Amino acid sequence: MKKVAIVGCGAYMESGYGCPGEWRCMKAAALGTGKFEGPSQLTAFIACECPGRTTAPNLGMAIKLSEIRPDVIHLSSCMVNAKPACPYVSPVELASILEAKTGIPVILGTHEYH
Repeated sequence: MKKVAIVGCGAYMESGYGCPGEWRCMKAAALGTGKFEGPSQLTAFIACECPGRTTAPNLGMAIKLSEIRPDVIHLSSCMVNAKPACPYVSPVELASILEAKTGIPVILGTHEYH
């Protein structure tokens, strides 16, 4: 079973802009649906907080404190498909930053639930 970490948009989760929180991402990971290749073990869930400067350090700390290195990182569907888009960083740019800082591949998206 793959170990995964998920980075979600804190503004979407806290404000309810079409995302009631992390349950959709967690469901997709557990069932192996959406962007997950099979049922996965969720090892970390990090909320990206505007303007996103602390996302990479917070993810690194979560990995360090849990002592479980994920096989892959997913950017949540609310981050990848946000309308309006994040004014601070594009999903592709954030994925590149996280991959560079952690050495772990990043996948854009988590689920297809509406």
